[in-house]
Amino acid sequence: QVRLVESGGGLLQAGGSLRLSCVASGRTLSDYAMGWFRQAPGKEREVVAALNWNGDNAYYYDSVKGRFTVSRDNAKNEVYLQMNTLKPDDTAVYYCAARRTSYSDYYTRAYAYNFWGQGTQVTVSS
Repeated sequence: QVRLVESGGGLLQAGGSLRLSCVASGRTLSDYAMGWFRQAPGKEREVVAALNWNGDNAYYYDSVKGRFTVSRDNAKNEVYLQMNTLKPDDTAVYYCAARRTSYSDYYTRAYAYNFWGQGTQVTVSS
């Protein structure tokens, strides 16, 4: 079992930046592919970014490419999502997720992940 705790969310104006963190406990994070997802009210959960076990293979949802950067520090058991030039459409609860894997892949489907954090709210005003 791995426990995930997100932090770093908040309320800010469009154009601003936030850095979300996800701290893992219980297992070594290097055994896991990681993902960041978000869910806005009335919408389905969608992938924002995904990262393989060592961080050398990443995926970004089209609408965040060039604005968001996902990274990880396995020594610290942490994963990050740097979000720049935020827009009102980025408003959502953001979740980190982990999937134990022996492959060097990332995963973009929510059902592929075994463990989830509780989420952190990001609200961007216009």
